[in-house]
Amino acid sequence: MRTHHCGKLSKDHLNNEVTICGWIHRRRDHGGVIFLDVRDTTGIVQVVVNPENDQAFKIADEIRSEYVIKATGLVEGRPDDSQNEQLTTGEIEIKSTSIELLNTAETPAFPLDQSSDVGEDVRLKNRTLDLRRPEMQNNLRLKSQLTKSIRDYLENNNFVDIETPILTKATPEGARDYLVPSRTSPGNFFALPQSPQLFKQMLMISGFDRYYQIARCFRDEDLRADRQPEFSQIDIEASFVSEEDVMNLAEEMIVSAFKKILNVDLGSVSKIKWHWAMEKYGCDKPDLRNPLKLVELSDIFKQEEFKVFSAHSNNENSRIVALRVPKADKLSRNDIDNLTNLVKNFGAKGLAYLKCEDVTNLNEGIVSPIKKFLNIDVIKSIIDHVGAKNGDLIFFSADSSEIVNDSMAALIKQLGTQLNLNSNEWSFVWVLDYPLFEKDLNGNTTSIHHPFTSPKNYDDLNDDDKYSINSRAYDLILNGNEIGGGSIRIHSREAQMKVFDLLNIGEEEMNQKFGFFLDALSYGCPPHGGIAFGIDRLTMILLGVDSIRETIAFPKTQSASCLMTNAPSNVDESQLKELSIATIKPKA
Repeated sequence: MRTHHCGKLSKDHLNNEVTICGWIHRRRDHGGVIFLDVRDTTGIVQVVVNPENDQAFKIADEIRSEYVIKATGLVEGRPDDSQNEQLTTGEIEIKSTSIELLNTAETPAFPLDQSSDVGEDVRLKNRTLDLRRPEMQNNLRLKSQLTKSIRDYLENNNFVDIETPILTKATPEGARDYLVPSRTSPGNFFALPQSPQLFKQMLMISGFDRYYQIARCFRDEDLRADRQPEFSQIDIEASFVSEEDVMNLAEEMIVSAFKKILNVDLGSVSKIKWHWAMEKYGCDKPDLRNPLKLVELSDIFKQEEFKVFSAHSNNENSRIVALRVPKADKLSRNDIDNLTNLVKNFGAKGLAYLKCEDVTNLNEGIVSPIKKFLNIDVIKSIIDHVGAKNGDLIFFSADSSEIVNDSMAALIKQLGTQLNLNSNEWSFVWVLDYPLFEKDLNGNTTSIHHPFTSPKNYDDLNDDDKYSINSRAYDLILNGNEIGGGSIRIHSREAQMKVFDLLNIGEEEMNQKFGFFLDALSYGCPPHGGIAFGIDRLTMILLGVDSIRETIAFPKTQSASCLMTNAPSNVDESQLKELSIATIKPKA
């Protein structure tokens, strides 16, 4: 039907007759001559229709945006004063000899060349139109390139692509499961996989040695800009490997992808320990492009009478930290108020600060609402401890460790962006030595990663101080975003049962949920480990977009709904009856 794609035409095709097919991106009538910007998946080319060509002109006069046409004509060079540098085809145009109307179109819900002014809800409701935009076409093609690069790398390194079940058994992995009722087993449910975790471990027990999969995963959790209820991840597992083996392989794979797609050399990836990241950044996903770091001040306030601080300095579950912001004179009082509101969102009671106008004159050169509560010696200790200079602003936080960490991590991130402190380079870092367990908000013991993560030493698995046990987990962080996480797994049945016990999973629950896996561990499980990368999130970072929805063809909203199909939706009572399900309407 066509001889060439729109975006592939160039001066190399001058004086050649070509046939293109595509959509009308824009139509312009200039004094009787009609200009058509025709778009296909490769780009846009201009078609010129002169009134002397009765057949083509009549059709061109009637067509509108998003009509589908076939156009034949001669490729000519554009005059110098009408060339379009924004288009790859901007030096040429097609002088039409014939036009065929292939299909009409309703008036689009929004102009495709002005979509930046359109709300996301309109774009998502009309997603098929939205996906026609060159920006979205490029986004999904880059994602495809990324997936291919990773797949090629793994295939070249003897990994085997193996599918694992979508309908499976509900197992705890940190988020709520999406449940699927069984028609043939009334009252029972499948679960959609949060990850292929247990299956890929059982493939190692089966002797496959090296496995990978572009896995579809499902998690019923509260959504953010970088989360979706269903997403794709590159899932990798290998036998007889150490942490270094997995990390080296993952590094090489990601470095190779960046080189192929962006022509960027990432260099070496640094490594930091989890405790150091939490101490300096308040989070385990630090953005090392940001120079701001927390400084511990608890010791300074142990003897201080200012109870707002002193009470926390003597509490092992609390922190007192300072954040020195250099040359912060750009921050107005209104800016500080906004930053205070930011940290309050994370449970902080406020945001104390010292404004350093002259650090050599502590009486007159330090401005702060809390200055009157602090003696000069304490102020001097703070100034010396953080290395403050004239023009700096020192923020403080004193509260439970969790509140301090969460609020100050958010503050660091906000200030890095607001004050343009972040460097422009790519920043990769491995975070290592995570604790194996943590307490949730209810005081229950949970796994930081998942219950199949190996401790540093199996002998450490005891009740004496389970929160001090370190794991063999490793996460890869890119510009403050976790793009991959993995660990060496438990390969001993006895050790796995001990971990379940430390998580307060009783024997009955253990057998009911994990009996099949414990049985598999009994038959000579090799030491093994792996890692998984979120493809959608990694693509988002590569593209520099703010939302993961820009990397997914048909995403969900933050309420986990699809505006285009109106899913989730009601189903017929007959279907529910067949599944032995009765619904309960929520109270008004």
